[in-house]
Amino acid sequence: MSVVEPRALARDLYASAGPTPTARIAHFGLGSFHRAHQAWFTAHSIDALEWGICAFTGRSAGLATTLRQQGGLYTLVERSATGDRFEVMTNLVEIHDGADSTAIIDVVSRPEIVVITTTVTEAGYRLHLDGTPRRDDAELDHDVITLQRVTREDCLAAPVITTVPGRLLLGLEARRRNNAGPVTIVPCDNLPRNGWVLEQGLRQLAHMVSPQLHTWLNENVTFASSSVDRITPRTTSSDVDTVTGATRWLDAAPVVTEPFASWVISGNFPAGRPRWETAGVLFVADVEPYERRKLWLLNGAHSLLAVLGLDAGHRTVAQAITDPRCRDWVESFWTSARHHLPEHLELDVYCAQLLDRFQNARIMYELEQIASDGVMKLRTRIAPVIVGELRVGRDCDAGAQVLATWIVRLVTIGSFPDAEGLALAAIMDTSVTPTPDLVHLVDSDLREFPSFVHRVEQLVDERVARQRTSTSNDATTQPN
Repeated sequence: MSVVEPRALARDLYASAGPTPTARIAHFGLGSFHRAHQAWFTAHSIDALEWGICAFTGRSAGLATTLRQQGGLYTLVERSATGDRFEVMTNLVEIHDGADSTAIIDVVSRPEIVVITTTVTEAGYRLHLDGTPRRDDAELDHDVITLQRVTREDCLAAPVITTVPGRLLLGLEARRRNNAGPVTIVPCDNLPRNGWVLEQGLRQLAHMVSPQLHTWLNENVTFASSSVDRITPRTTSSDVDTVTGATRWLDAAPVVTEPFASWVISGNFPAGRPRWETAGVLFVADVEPYERRKLWLLNGAHSLLAVLGLDAGHRTVAQAITDPRCRDWVESFWTSARHHLPEHLELDVYCAQLLDRFQNARIMYELEQIASDGVMKLRTRIAPVIVGELRVGRDCDAGAQVLATWIVRLVTIGSFPDAEGLALAAIMDTSVTPTPDLVHLVDSDLREFPSFVHRVEQLVDERVARQRTSTSNDATTQPN
């Protein structure tokens, strides 16, 4: 029997693609997670053909080129512990480079675009957790000045805008000028109260940019908060080969993810939305308890494993969770976190599911990928549990261990890529008390608990001293 030669994946060649969905959603931050999560839920909704997605990349212009060449199609690989399931996704109908301001103006100003979603990482919003814009952010400051200029012109230009808040405001100004009607923005990143935070930030930035834009935004833009959950590691060249071998399609941009997927949303959609509930999305009056459950139990455990697992020599989540010591720290942290979560969230079931998901060794979720932007992740995933426990008179030993191990790495090796890199460098270069300053950078509320901070400092000093002694002993035992 002859072997079918692989063909390049393309919309006009893929017979099962069917009609192209109508473009009604704009998305900022096209990457693997969006394509495994929001795009998947939309494609599986009963009215999917009414809700095509116009997507803008974040940092990767190359991904836009690749997906455009494939007509927006890509293969989603659901990887369980026992096998793979392949599905070609067809609901990305336009792909643009995130830096393409002309395309942003065009897409967001269309009346038929009524939902905007974002997945840009916690740091990508350039906002403090109270929604205040980061005024020390040079790129955000540049975008505000640029938008102040272009919004004064009769014809809206397509300037160079580099930040997500700036790009959203540029699109919303175009929408205002086109009288395109209301739109709902749904951030899908691991920020507490993400819809509220983005709303406060964009309102404040719009006020700086243009009184007309500020008034229009307040009257026409609604924000929904959401909690998103699906473990999605980086795609490897081996994954690309697996897709080719199994499907006979040459797909340069497949996505690998786990079978589990969850999306919880709270908010209003005045101009309409996909019937996401038919694909399993949960709509609730208050997303915050679900958000805290996910941030602390899943993301908190991931960040804990990234810090303690890397320190123990592990490379992936699956490797780290099988280390009895790492698993004990995870379960200790979960015990602390559960004190501050309502039991109606079925915490026993959720934690059991997490252990099964973490132990899926076929999902190669790299700890170094999780370890980036450590300050913001520790601030939102670990610190709230520590503070919550300390305020009721309980200890949080797992939290102390994570902070200490993270600081030891900063002192002895250096930081992973971090949006707070300048603040970290300033502390490491000038502070006479770096450990307390680093702890306070993660969460200023920890200033209320000097004994806890002192304990972290002791742990750091002990470990650094042990490492130096070990290094010195190794040096003296080397042959001449």
